[in-house]
Amino acid sequence: METLEKITIGEYVAKDFRTAAIFSKYGIDFCCKGNRTIEEACEKKDIDTDQLMEQLNTILATKNDSAIDFKTWPLDLLADYIEKTHHRYVEEKTQILLPFLDKLCKVHGANHPELFEINELFIGCAGELAQHMKKEELILFPFVKKMAKAALTEEQIAKPQFGTVKNPIAMMMEEHEAEGDRFVKIASLTNNYTPPADGCSTFRVTYAMLADFEQDLHKHIHLENNILFPSAMLLEKKFSEQE
Repeated sequence: METLEKITIGEYVAKDFRTAAIFSKYGIDFCCKGNRTIEEACEKKDIDTDQLMEQLNTILATKNDSAIDFKTWPLDLLADYIEKTHHRYVEEKTQILLPFLDKLCKVHGANHPELFEINELFIGCAGELAQHMKKEELILFPFVKKMAKAALTEEQIAKPQFGTVKNPIAMMMEEHEAEGDRFVKIASLTNNYTPPADGCSTFRVTYAMLADFEQDLHKHIHLENNILFPSAMLLEKKFSEQE
């Protein structure tokens, strides 16, 4: 059995996504910084490790019939799911949120100057994510799907132009962390998406959409960092061993 020191936060969430709620409650990043052990995260935030482990084990011991076990999915199916679910979500929601934030700045910016920084951060997020997702859709995901197909047909595949799948994955993970950090700032500036007392309905709707956007981004990054990417690297390693 793996010891506490060896199991990463990402591995816990990959095993059962319900554990993500526990990590979020304690302010522990399970997606962008999911490669840390629980002990490391608890030590950094001065959290009682035993208390956290007790809550995690309670969840893991409870049967969960409704959860989707993404770890069992073929890699090509998982890549398609991420693209059609989370990439499309980002594309659709950024087009809605950008004008909402712009309106808030124009109407309420004088009394709430933090809105200008929130808007600037989200504009940056929208632009960076658009480029990030295109790189995945045009470069990384096609190669992952090619490997998945070759594994079924027991064919060999040529090495990609980027050398090894580890190279684009390292870049994607670095960009994931940058967007995770950006949303930490947005959450702080919005008081964890709590509209001010004088906030109108546009304020409430915009903050609610930002909160949903962050939650979807966390799940999106989790599926890639903790499941798709490690599995893709393992599959590539099997191909190299057969050469």
